[in-house]
Amino acid sequence: MSERAPRSVLVASIEVTSTTVQRGDIIQLGGRACRVRDLFQLPQGAKQLVFESGELLTIHTRTRLVVVRTLRRW
Repeated sequence: MSERAPRSVLVASIEVTSTTVQRGDIIQLGGRACRVRDLFQLPQGAKQLVFESGELLTIHTRTRLVVVRTLRRW
């Protein structure tokens, strides 16, 4: 049985940096999909990402990641 997302929800793969990453973004790390639960601003534009699993990832201003982001149509 396949589960379908509501029509008003779109999913897109986009490239993010420390300035554009958001809560809810899904990042593929080591073959696992990790959803960003929270994030904290660090010095010099870096951010620390907290995943739903409790793991942490620190990214700096030059880090580029591809994430899956849910976009809602209004």
